[in-house]
Amino acid sequence: QVQLVESGGGLVQAGGSLRLSCAASGRAFSSYAMGWFRQAPGKEREFVAAISWSGGSTYYADSVKGRFTISRDNAKNTVYLQMNGLKPEDTAVYYCAADVAPPGTPHAFAAWYDYWGQGTQVTVSS
Repeated sequence: QVQLVESGGGLVQAGGSLRLSCAASGRAFSSYAMGWFRQAPGKEREFVAAISWSGGSTYYADSVKGRFTISRDNAKNTVYLQMNGLKPEDTAVYYCAADVAPPGTPHAFAAWYDYWGQGTQVTVSS
């Protein structure tokens, strides 16, 4: 069993930055891939970014590439999402997710993630 708790959301002006954190507890955090997804009102949940078990490989949605950075600290059981150059269209609830099945490579398939956090709201004003 894995528990995930997101934090760091809030209200920011367009062009600003936020850093989201996702703290994990339970099974060996350093062995599995992690992902960030988001869901805006009236829209389906969409992939944002993912990172491999080691942090050596990352994968981003085209819409955030060059603006967002995913990273992890296995010693702290935490994954981060640094968001720069925020736009109003980035407004959403952001969720972290864990894929505990090997080999721990990053991917965008929501159905393959086994555990999800409760989400944190990010609102970008224009």
